Amino acid sequence: MRPSSASQRGEAILLLALASFNAGISLRCVEAMLPKLADDFGASVSAVSIIITSFALAYTAAVLLQGPLGDRFGKLRVVTTATALAGVASLGCALGWDVASLAAMRFITGIFASASVALGMAYIGDVVAMKERQATIARFIAGSLLGQTLGPLFGGIFTDWIGWRASFVVLGAIFIAVAAILFLRTRGDWLPPAPGRFAPLEIHRRLLARPAVRWLVAIGAAETFLFFGAYVFLGAYFKQQFDLSYTVIGLLLAGYGIGGLLYSTSVGWLMRVLGERAFVVAGGLMAGVLFPAVVLAPHWAYAIPCTIGLGIAFYLIHNTVQTRATEIAPDARGSAVALYASSWALGQALGVGAMGIAVGFFGYVAMVSLFGLGFCALGLWLRGNLWRLRP
Repeated sequence: MRPSSASQRGEAILLLALASFNAGISLRCVEAMLPKLADDFGASVSAVSIIITSFALAYTAAVLLQGPLGDRFGKLRVVTTATALAGVASLGCALGWDVASLAAMRFITGIFASASVALGMAYIGDVVAMKERQATIARFIAGSLLGQTLGPLFGGIFTDWIGWRASFVVLGAIFIAVAAILFLRTRGDWLPPAPGRFAPLEIHRRLLARPAVRWLVAIGAAETFLFFGAYVFLGAYFKQQFDLSYTVIGLLLAGYGIGGLLYSTSVGWLMRVLGERAFVVAGGLMAGVLFPAVVLAPHWAYAIPCTIGLGIAFYLIHNTVQTRATEIAPDARGSAVALYASSWALGQALGVGAMGIAVGFFGYVAMVSLFGLGFCALGLWLRGNLWRLRP
């Protein structure tokens, strides 16, 4: 069932993108804070990175329930409720007194903040035809990308000016405000609950019996394990190597989001010129060059084009795969997209954890370069294997 007009559908997608914008800030704001949090809590950067991992693990688990909830009770209803609860949890982050307490509150925040991206893509799958979907999803994720662009800068500026706790207070207030707008503007489009027994585990079991869905889950985990396992630690590398302020670190890390926005604004033209197979090859090759380049550069200014290019590289692969995710199981679209979102959140959590251990033994240069080459290999492999993601 679709909203009654194209304008209503467009407004709903815009508001879901707004919710994803703040979720994107919440996702990335901690990266620039890591060295400061390590100092405040008297811990190593690797130990404090559990704060990022906890958010990603929460995302992994939560979307597995949010997908079936969206299919059963309506995607707009679930996103609105979850966004409000993410605001309350984010306010709680400001009260963290040690690594464990902040990680716990970030875990709770991640449970609810994750709803807008996965269910937003599933909602687009419900109301937008496949031939228009790649471009629509690209415009939708521009909201999340803008948030992810500003996230490190947001965290860096607040950490430098008034402390990291203030950033979580502001994030909480924005989450709650966005939830109120969603309620007021989309309440009339909320669908009645679907009939029948609510059995999310059975839905996921049935989906995972399909080979295409299993491939989707594996690829989703691999792409974020390799990419974010390397990217998340660039802020700590910049601090160690160049002793930059947290604001400058945030600006450098924001390059990823700028690259993603450049991708989202040009995806229609790129699709006509290149196509999906060229997308994944180009994304892999760019990452394979730029990750080693960013940690071998003799001056921090060289990181600016590298991080922007890395954002483009990631979304050339990621948006290609996630568009396939919206069509891989039209009979349970929300649940299928949730499985994909869960897999890439798990991949990020595991990648950050693995990198946190590995850099202690082998250093930033070797491990960031190695993960970048792994992402390159994934892109080259995908060129001949996108057919595995057909329904």
